[in-house]
Amino acid sequence: MPELNPILAEAPRENETGDMSRLLHSFFRWTGDEPAVTWIITRGRITIMKSQRIISPAPGTTPAAFTTILKPEAFSEISFSRWGINTGMSQPRPVVLSGPSGAGKSTLLKRLMKEFEDVFGLSVSHTTRKPRPGEVDGTDYHFVMRDKMERCIKAGEFLEHAEFSGNLYGTSKWAVKAVQEQNRICILDVDLQGVKNIKTTTINPIYISVQPPSLQILETRLRGRQTETEDAIQRRLHTARQDMEMSKEQGMFDEVIVNDDLEEAYLKLKDLLKEEIQKAESIRK
Repeated sequence: MPELNPILAEAPRENETGDMSRLLHSFFRWTGDEPAVTWIITRGRITIMKSQRIISPAPGTTPAAFTTILKPEAFSEISFSRWGINTGMSQPRPVVLSGPSGAGKSTLLKRLMKEFEDVFGLSVSHTTRKPRPGEVDGTDYHFVMRDKMERCIKAGEFLEHAEFSGNLYGTSKWAVKAVQEQNRICILDVDLQGVKNIKTTTINPIYISVQPPSLQILETRLRGRQTETEDAIQRRLHTARQDMEMSKEQGMFDEVIVNDDLEEAYLKLKDLLKEEIQKAESIRK
């Protein structure tokens, strides 16, 4: 996993060109004496970055000569020409999927990933807990030391994070970027706290909640698994009750799917994502 530290980048003047595998140009938009947004063209793509400060190496030198660039806050596939750029956003939006255990979210997600295996990609979460037997670092989770994850959280490198049973879990900006760089729609499978945290960021996802028809039906599903203790079931039901209430709050989700019938729920999920799927498929052609 790459380091999550800010990147020190040299921004050449517009008349300094090189081959497409290197940084070609930088464009700045100033607010007062500071640039608000930087566009960097690399490998035929434009990455939108926030600029921290401008450094003037000598009197009379253009302030666009050097800049300290923070990690990207937003990503997009943008068409451009030698004489100008089009900053219209064309990349499909990420998808935030949330819902209580037993609502059928994982089943719907697996079906979606199977049908559109080249379109969707799951962001791999970070955790400070130890790997369980059979888990693979970088596939199931990014397993990291607690002090490193805490530093990255403080540095603003995580979209969302939470602590369960003494261990930290979270979704890093880098994990989302890794999926987007494959021209896939990034799916973030998070709880309600994760949804709230992501809403404070700028990634602009589609928020979808998957809910059971009722708490009673959810309890029947959980007991039918025969994999959890009574205490664990009661904790899940308590969390689910809160989840179901929060999903009704205006503006919390773009859509709530009540999974009473799996086939109908899946068709509704696909219909909600139809436009984004078409975007992703057109980019990959």
